[in-house]
Amino acid sequence: MQSTQVAIIGAGPSGLLLGQLLSRAGIHNVILEQRSDEHVLARVRAGILEQGTVDLLEEAGVADRLHQEGLVHDGIYIAFNGERQHIALSSLTGGRSVTVYGQTEITRDLMAARAAAGLSTHYEAAGVALHDFESGGKPWVSYLRNGKPEVLHCDYIAGCDGFHGVSRHSIAPDAFKTFERTYPFGWLGVLADTPPVAPELVYAQHPRGFALCSMRSRTRSRCYIQCCLTDSLNQWSDELFWAELRMRLDPVSAAALQPAAALEKSIAPLRSFVAEPMRFGRLFLAGDAAHIVPPTGAKGLNLAASDVRYLAQGLIEHYREHSSIALNHYSARALQRVWRAERFSWAMTRLLHSFPDQGSFDHRLQQAELDYLFSSTAAQTSLAENYVGLALDA
Repeated sequence: MQSTQVAIIGAGPSGLLLGQLLSRAGIHNVILEQRSDEHVLARVRAGILEQGTVDLLEEAGVADRLHQEGLVHDGIYIAFNGERQHIALSSLTGGRSVTVYGQTEITRDLMAARAAAGLSTHYEAAGVALHDFESGGKPWVSYLRNGKPEVLHCDYIAGCDGFHGVSRHSIAPDAFKTFERTYPFGWLGVLADTPPVAPELVYAQHPRGFALCSMRSRTRSRCYIQCCLTDSLNQWSDELFWAELRMRLDPVSAAALQPAAALEKSIAPLRSFVAEPMRFGRLFLAGDAAHIVPPTGAKGLNLAASDVRYLAQGLIEHYREHSSIALNHYSARALQRVWRAERFSWAMTRLLHSFPDQGSFDHRLQQAELDYLFSSTAAQTSLAENYVGLALDA
């Protein structure tokens, strides 16, 4: 039988970051992860970090490689009607920017820091079950390790195990509300060793569908096109993908495109999802366990990081000052930021994608909104403020 102060379910970036912040504050924690460490590191995910996320990684002491290898971007491009408009994020927001650094690399840095500190992470923990988190007593977690039953007693549980994880599914269905919107298309993404088409990300709106040219480094690109949910990867050869992407880009971006063999190719559906509240007795949800955003606004990882910041603050205050004020306000603080990010991600998705049921009136409204964005400093400022991340304590 083991005991700890905080049991963290999930060794993705949110669980690892929470564990790192708590450990640096002297709060003992154990992480349980159902997958192997190799599987966790093999996940290809987002890589656009808000300044607040970079600051939090610095606070956690894991930002050295990020600063060496990350690409600081002061703007983005939006392509529409054959034109490419630069949105100057930094000058519109008083010097704030975003940094391109892959989620896989953040996970790797956090894993390395945890291993160096000798902290407990149990990978391939099977059959994880959460107990007594709403009983008023101390909760505990049962699981199988190497086929043998284990029990972990704790003060609190942090559910950082994603949308399909056990944490949210352990809560009584009538104890929370869910809000969801599914989108009638997906993103076909390709990772390839080819230089980016521009110094910064290019978002493209086109009658054939949305496209995005992102990057992982100066020599590796991550590109996406809107596709049908019924599409399969077998329908999309590398040649067909690059040809379709080129058609959806503005002429300048298209001319710079250099097709290359796909290192990874996948189709992801788009969803907006929120579960309220995010606290249930001594169980706290964070990251994708509580909310999902479409990737258009680059908010998923950043929302998980802000959840972790609020939760870490609450737990540190509880153990250092014997106060539960911040813990009691965790759900409300996190959800305020979640809904603002949901709004922005929905707005970006609506602005840049082609919807199957979109009529001529809707199409002209979309064109008018893009035309307004291209011509209005106020509209660009609003987009920039949301893209770089609203203040964590707004």
